[in-house]
Amino acid sequence: MPMIQSLLIANRGEIACRIIRTCRAMGIRTVAVYSDADAKALHVRQADEAVHIGPSPASESYLCAEKIIAAALATGAEAIHPGYGFLSENAAFAQSVIDAGLIWVGPSPASITAMGLKDAAKALMAAAGVPVTPGYMGANQEPAFLAARAGEIGYPVLIKAVAGGGGKGMRKVEAAAEFADALASCQREALASFGNAHVLIEKYIQRPRHIEVQVFGDTHGNVVHLFERDCSLQRRHQKVIEEAPAPGMDEATRAALCAVAVKAARAVDYVGAGTIEFIADASDGLRADRIWFMEMNTRLQVEHPVTERITGIDLVAWQLRVASGEPLPRRQDELKIMGWAMEARLYAEDPAKDFLPSVGRLEHFVLESIPLDGFSEAQGAFGRIRVDTGVCEGDAISPFYDPMIAKIVAHSGDRSRVISLLGQKCRDVQCWPVKTNASFLAKILAHQEFIAGNFDTGFIERNVAELTTDGSFSAVQSLKNVMVHRGLFQHVNALSGFRLNAEPCTQIRLFVDGIATMVENPVIGRHVQSSPFIKGRRPGSFELGDFIEVEDGIVGFDHGTAHRVTTAVRGRSSGTPSIGAIIAPMPGKVIAVEVTAGQAVIKGQKLLVLEAMKMEHALTAPFDGIVAELQVQAGGQVQVDALLARIAPISD
Repeated sequence: MPMIQSLLIANRGEIACRIIRTCRAMGIRTVAVYSDADAKALHVRQADEAVHIGPSPASESYLCAEKIIAAALATGAEAIHPGYGFLSENAAFAQSVIDAGLIWVGPSPASITAMGLKDAAKALMAAAGVPVTPGYMGANQEPAFLAARAGEIGYPVLIKAVAGGGGKGMRKVEAAAEFADALASCQREALASFGNAHVLIEKYIQRPRHIEVQVFGDTHGNVVHLFERDCSLQRRHQKVIEEAPAPGMDEATRAALCAVAVKAARAVDYVGAGTIEFIADASDGLRADRIWFMEMNTRLQVEHPVTERITGIDLVAWQLRVASGEPLPRRQDELKIMGWAMEARLYAEDPAKDFLPSVGRLEHFVLESIPLDGFSEAQGAFGRIRVDTGVCEGDAISPFYDPMIAKIVAHSGDRSRVISLLGQKCRDVQCWPVKTNASFLAKILAHQEFIAGNFDTGFIERNVAELTTDGSFSAVQSLKNVMVHRGLFQHVNALSGFRLNAEPCTQIRLFVDGIATMVENPVIGRHVQSSPFIKGRRPGSFELGDFIEVEDGIVGFDHGTAHRVTTAVRGRSSGTPSIGAIIAPMPGKVIAVEVTAGQAVIKGQKLLVLEAMKMEHALTAPFDGIVAELQVQAGGQVQVDALLARIAPISD
């Protein structure tokens, strides 16, 4: 079979851009698909051809198999690459692609089916001699029955959607009293995300490390591994920072783990790129007898760049070669680990507000030097930095899809250099007005426990307060000097010393992120002091490139966080919401309303659930009271700052 000549990418954003990059290098023509929200997206701009497939919601576009296949046939594409997410692990879609006479860049539908449901996959792996975690994987889904099984397994337990992935449809339950609510939420999210509410229950490992092995198979019977990755740094089961190799992994344990991963892949006649995910009890270090199979991802992983960095392999190129019928380019003995690599996922979210998604236009976005292919790579004295993204400055972050902006990947000779390099790049991120988790990432990378390799999947949860607290913004004085240099203080000081013989004002009030602070008055009489700081960097000061001018002030960037400094406080144009108002923190869909008008509620009680960017966000009562207003119903779409409900104090 000759090499694929034209490829349709059934995905969007960063992964679509990443696949297009390899296709260009291989001389393969690319076809993009896009929804209304993505009409001007980067992956659309850089593909050779693009086809519109529907409205913004994924259910009406990127999840519509028939539209995607029709687009491939209409444009003459020979093959379809699903990327990750969306339809990438949908066996029915894979079969439809094959039935349409197209090449499916992925494993067989039979392999996807075998590993697609976690309960069936675990049973299959156990039969193949692969160790699995203890739990319940049966067909009985009655809540009372599942609660009883959880009690037998022993708390804490993990409820997991059998068709899940990416942290969706997964809940940790600490005690029996929490089980019913957690099960209902898990099943609801699983049904919305995967169309399947079936769950399994497994023992929650108290000191867990998430270790996964990259495997690759071809149609000639060859299967290899490309070593392990550690993905233990997670928030709500969503990976945040990944690295390869795994800290503390000795050669004997690595050999045993990777051999099991290859055995698992062979058990389902696996072809293409896949990942075998394991849970490790790290209470006594990483040991082969304390590592169990969790699931298999039958697709390319988000974190695949760290494996590419340490092996020198382009995994997408391998996918295309294998799909074209070629054997794997290398044997197992030709693969080796070269250095250390680490990836940080930059998200459009606000860690200071419980990681609420942030949407809008990227009016200012600096992350390395991103050319139009959504990729940059730079070689420095201490290693190499790679940035994969699906957006550029001026693009918009949509509420309809995953909030990941970019992946920042560092590669060097040892782990300490990688941490230092990646931490600096996260601190250098500049983004406005969309909020990002750059500062959060930098704080993780600077944490002594992480640096020492002393972490598990609960690391972020245990340290979340420390990792999300904004530090003092020490550069206010320097930013004040920048404002002077730009003449932004002139109107503020117009009346300074107006009264005859009055002393000029020695201080002036600035608002930093809406909070008042006093600084020395930069204008004395008619003389405007120029700043010595803007001529070069000094401790606690800014270079000219570290700020941008905005309406009535400037925005300064400090350790990955954007700070707005103005001469007047800015508020909502509609005024301050009334006491007890429940306001939509972001655009989204109301997927559950837990109360009715007139109902008595207590502080912290769940009122409704809002879904945005593929995640659920529960809104709760701010105090004991009565539901005085209820403005929404399940299924409705709301905009940011919309009044959803109002809780009146009992005395009202």
